[in-house]
Amino acid sequence: MHFNPYGGAAAELAARLVNADRDADLVALLAASDYKPLGPVSAAQTVELRRWIRKLDAMFDNPTVDQLNALLAKTTSRPYISVHDGRNPHLHFADESAPVHERVKAYTAVGLATLFCEDPNRIGRCARDGCEDVFIDTSRNGRRRFCSTRCSNRVHVAEHRSRRVS
Repeated sequence: MHFNPYGGAAAELAARLVNADRDADLVALLAASDYKPLGPVSAAQTVELRRWIRKLDAMFDNPTVDQLNALLAKTTSRPYISVHDGRNPHLHFADESAPVHERVKAYTAVGLATLFCEDPNRIGRCARDGCEDVFIDTSRNGRRRFCSTRCSNRVHVAEHRSRRVS
C-alpha cells in the first residue's frame, strides 16, 4: 500500500526508532533512514530523543485519537512547504533550523497521526509471544500480524508442530 510521505516514511521511522536497541546510534539510524536535513545531535538531544521513543512506543498498542492528539501536542508542529537536498516540494512540520530532536518529534508524530487517519489498523506490534517489535503494515490487504517473516515463521512452525503432536 502506498501512503503519503508522512503516513509512510515518517511512521516507518517511528517504528525503526522504537525497534532500535537502547544503545543504538540514533544519528546513524536517522541517516540510514534518509532523514534530512540531519545536522548535529547533542547528548542532551539524544536523551530527549530516547524519551520521545518511549512515547512513540505506546502508540503501537491500539492507538486512540486522544493518545495521538496528546503526542502531537508535545511537538513544535508548524506546517510549511520546504525544498532541500534536491527533493521536490514537501511538507515540514517543524522549522528546518529547529534542533534535530524537535524536528524528529514533529515528523514522527504527524506520520503516525496521518497513518492512523488513513487506516488505524496499519499500526501494530508483533503478535509473537516474546517479541516487542512494532511495524507499519504496508501489505496490500492490511492484515499483517508480525514484525517480520522470521517471527511469522516461528509462530506458524510452532502451531504446526503442536498440531502434529496432538
